[in-house]
Amino acid sequence: MQRKRLGQTDLEVSVLGFGAAPLGDEYGVIDEGEAEHAVQFAIDCGINFFDTAPYYGRTLSEERLGKALGGRRQEVLIATKCSRYGLNDFDFSAKRVEESIDESLRRLRTDHVDLYQIHDIEFGDLRQVIEEAVPAARKVQQAGKARCIGITGLQLKALRRVAEAAPVDSILSYARYNLLARDLDDLMTPFAKERGIGLINASPLHLRILTPKGAPEWHPAAPEVKEIGRKVVELCEARGKPAPKAALRFCLDHPYISTTLVGLATVEQVRQNLEIFDETNDPELLAEIEDLAEPVLHHIWPSGHPENQDYPDPMEGKRKE
Repeated sequence: MQRKRLGQTDLEVSVLGFGAAPLGDEYGVIDEGEAEHAVQFAIDCGINFFDTAPYYGRTLSEERLGKALGGRRQEVLIATKCSRYGLNDFDFSAKRVEESIDESLRRLRTDHVDLYQIHDIEFGDLRQVIEEAVPAARKVQQAGKARCIGITGLQLKALRRVAEAAPVDSILSYARYNLLARDLDDLMTPFAKERGIGLINASPLHLRILTPKGAPEWHPAAPEVKEIGRKVVELCEARGKPAPKAALRFCLDHPYISTTLVGLATVEQVRQNLEIFDETNDPELLAEIEDLAEPVLHHIWPSGHPENQDYPDPMEGKRKE
């Protein structure tokens, strides 16, 4: 398993990361025993980066991950989060950031995490994130409870504004670098490289749009995006390349992103995703996908407070045509 340094930190992360949201039953009820086997199997195969949060399963993901790691804590890097605790339950205060780490450490059965991240910052007052949350996370780091700190979210401009004002070690974005959206490289990557900030990519399948089953009912993307995603899946299948494999391989080939997170909960899911390291993408297929996706490329749904959006209405221009 290839590993990359996360920005200027001393964390060497596997390029394929274990997204632990499914351990919290976020996408359906899982078999806990099978999930434990999946975690152990992932470690055996060289995956060392595990990302969780109190929000995932409302603490269930952290609890299950802590249990599943067993006696192998020293073999892995754990990332967790703070400030988001429910669908509409956010707290970016310094007090809550400092309290939250101790709760997470108990659930994860460890005395420190390797990365402590402020979760979905676009749902907060960015001034509070800058003046309270990030400094509080640094206090957690100084106390030895976290090796590094970061921020996460969908809205790249908000992430950048915070990172400019309150330096962080890493930035996790989701659904902003894949076959349907690549504006991470316009809005974030050059800035991150200049500052030495590590980049973590999540949702390489665009929240499951790029799968044979297609977007789940709750998916926030516009219908036009889902329809193009369906056509991309069909194109890949016609070319003999499963869309999920093409999508993940595309993400893993990014030269600067340190790790791409994939939600995992079974041994078979781990095994299938590891097959990607024996795969390459056909440049001609990628060019066809790019042409097909061009009408909706970078169209992202609203998330968070109105003032924190990257784009006022991702489909506005399309609807006016």
